[in-house]
Amino acid sequence: MTYLKSWEEFEKAAEKLYLQAPSKVRYTMKYVHSKNQLILKMTDDVVCLQFKTEIAQDVRKIDKFINNLLRHMVSKEH
Repeated sequence: MTYLKSWEEFEKAAEKLYLQAPSKVRYTMKYVHSKNQLILKMTDDVVCLQFKTEIAQDVRKIDKFINNLLRHMVSKEH
């Protein structure tokens, strides 16, 4: 499994993956303290998207993305 290089690339691909099959997609977030890395993984068991960062500013971007994803989940469209 490879990691996507940029946050923007991960965000677009992850949202697209979710919108294709909302009931099959899941994501995990893991913090590795020894490496000071935050790792995100989003998968539907066919496609696996991963992103890792050591930059504290990316946490705000990730928080905004997760809030957007949760908004999709609770909307009545799906």
